[in-house]
Order: sequence, then structure tokens, then C-alpha cells
Amino acid sequence: MSLITLITVLGWVGAVAGIVAYGMVSKGRWGAGSFAFQLTNLGGATAMFLVAAVNGVWPSAAANVAWIVIGAHATLTILRKRHQERAAARRAAFDLAA
Repeated sequence: MSLITLITVLGWVGAVAGIVAYGMVSKGRWGAGSFAFQLTNLGGATAMFLVAAVNGVWPSAAANVAWIVIGAHATLTILRKRHQERAAARRAAFDLAA
């Protein structure tokens, strides 16, 4: 497989990921704050950024960088909240056992 073909496939995968994420939220299957939505969006934006940058389509690359930053922040916020909830549950279980 040539590099151009690989980049084209990557672009299509990114586009499909973005469409799937949007569709799942629109249908109510995923919440906008769900890990699945944010991770799918982040992956799609990353793939589309790479394709845009390789092809010199800088407005699209810049938009996808913004999308990546937003998605990374949202994903990290979700992970941080999960970690805090698990730590609180462990503390509560420890307190009950003591």
C-alpha cells in the first residue's frame, strides 16, 4: 500500500469516526459528555488533522487542531472525574470497614 493510499484511508476513517460520533449523540445513544463520544471525536479529528496537514490544507488542519484540543480536554476531564469517583468509593468502603 502506498503512502498516499494509507493517508487517504486514514482520512476516510477519521471522517467516518466523526460522523458516527455525531450520529450516536444525535440519536441519543451517547451523551455529549460520554467517554465514547469524546474518544471517537478525538480519534476522528486526529486522523483528519494528519490528512489535512500532509496535503497542506491548513484551514482544515487548524480547525482539527481546535477539535483535538477540545476533545483532549473533555476526555481528560472525564477520566479525572472517573478517577475521583473511584477514589471516593474506595474511601467510603474503607470507612465502612473501619
